Amino acid sequence: MSEYQGPYYYYPQASPAYYPNYDQRQYQFQEAQAQQPPDMQGMLPMEQSYIENILRLNRGKPATVYMTFENNQDWNAKVFKGIIEAAGRDHIILSDPQTNKRYLLLMVYLDYVTFDGEINYTYPYGQMTTTSPR
Repeated sequence: MSEYQGPYYYYPQASPAYYPNYDQRQYQFQEAQAQQPPDMQGMLPMEQSYIENILRLNRGKPATVYMTFENNQDWNAKVFKGIIEAAGRDHIILSDPQTNKRYLLLMVYLDYVTFDGEINYTYPYGQMTTTSPR
């Protein structure tokens, strides 16, 4: 009988967990800085639109997050409902006001996110807009 070794987690190879002495973000940041005007140093270019930026614009709003966990026999897909607290490049923090639980969800498992109401969205070449559900 084999000993239980816990759940299997996938870590993308770009993760610093694989190469702790090699910070890939540092080199990407330096390349991005070289292409920006001096007054924009340290900021993302306006034309970049990422999921985490859209989630940050909608911080404090209720959302439903759909995730798929491959190779998991107990639950392959799971739905999380709550308030968007924060979002980063590789994670979402969601709080459930009914249970007072907070979830740290990894973006690698994210399928999509739905909102019940309007969302804030900054189009890559324009200013902030509000979109309504269709």
